[in-house]
Amino acid sequence: MSRVPRRTVLRAAVASLALTTASCARTGPRNTGVYLLLDTSGTYSQELEKARQIINYTLSRLDALDSFAVARIDTGSFSEKDIVAKVTLDDRPSAANQQKRQFADSIGHFLGDVHPSQYTDITGGLLQAVEFLNEKEPKRKTIFIFSDLKEDLEKGYVRDIAIPLAGFEVVALNVTKLRSDNVDPREYLARLEAWKRRVEAGGGTWRVVNDLDRLEALLATT
Repeated sequence: MSRVPRRTVLRAAVASLALTTASCARTGPRNTGVYLLLDTSGTYSQELEKARQIINYTLSRLDALDSFAVARIDTGSFSEKDIVAKVTLDDRPSAANQQKRQFADSIGHFLGDVHPSQYTDITGGLLQAVEFLNEKEPKRKTIFIFSDLKEDLEKGYVRDIAIPLAGFEVVALNVTKLRSDNVDPREYLARLEAWKRRVEAGGGTWRVVNDLDRLEALLATT
């Protein structure tokens, strides 16, 4: 019986390891997770109808095993009770389409009976979004914030904490200008800059999309 040369055995072992590594890489997560925060405070609640087109567009772009959740921002947003609708899409197209229709119906019911909140806990909403998406373990994690970005906390709420956003993309949508911003535009610019610094300090990336006629930019690869 002839002996197999040691060099041949070594080459075979290296090739086997390479195939195993490539296989593991292919089986890693390739799905997307999106969490949309809706500001329901004060006059901004009048903007919520615009959110419907964003939600419908996002649903149209998601595929099998992608996850999507929509939650309201209210007085205390670090809570699962503020999630209006959530879904992880089935890998069967017919079942996924049915899930999308049910999701859109849930959003329609919510938008038709939304009650403005007195306070705006954006930080709590972001923390809840991070918790939700980390549990889903998607490859890409995106948080949309549909808000004027003016945080207003009820007395006693502590939100001066770091937000762990490494691996997350945070996209601010429809950041409307407040009446005071018209008087002093520096307030608007400072608000945007403050959130940008906070997101980046947590390890995340930051974008602002105010042109809702260009929804293709929402899930664009940066």
